[in-house]
Amino acid sequence: MADQTKKIQKSKISSSRRLGLKIRLLTVASQMLQEEREQKKKEREDCLEERLPPLNLSGLSLQDLLDLCKDLHLKIDVVDEEWYDINLKVSKNNKEIENMNLKIIEIQSKFKKPTLKRVKISAEDMLSILLGSKHKESIDFKANLKTVKKEEEKKEEVTDWRKNVEAMSGMEGRKKLFDT
Repeated sequence: MADQTKKIQKSKISSSRRLGLKIRLLTVASQMLQEEREQKKKEREDCLEERLPPLNLSGLSLQDLLDLCKDLHLKIDVVDEEWYDINLKVSKNNKEIENMNLKIIEIQSKFKKPTLKRVKISAEDMLSILLGSKHKESIDFKANLKTVKKEEEKKEEVTDWRKNVEAMSGMEGRKKLFDT
């Protein structure tokens, strides 16, 4: 009975207190998130101030302003090219990751190919199944096969090797090798 009483015991925190704690945790978490957002925004602004000094346009002549505009356009072009290159690299990497994930899924999947049963079916039945109503004639595949005659291999006569050596020696023997 002691085991049953331990299992039946209710939680020591009442539901209203649990709800109050949950609300407090959520408010603290939302405050922390808000502070984190503000900190990131401030860091971004500080970084931009370091990289991009404020423009002093007062007191510049028309030619100086045109030169400044050209420089800014060149910088913008460089940044756009870098951004485009980085986006291409990211898209390639994402495609590679997707392909690798698909390969992993294929490898991990436990798809088993079913064992196929051998079906004995004649060629005409196969054609009637494949072609349906178009197949009306019976086709004799064996009649269309070519007959191949086996050529008898030429057998060399076995002769005394000493006679062959004597016949092939000298210039006449070498001439016979080239003639044949």
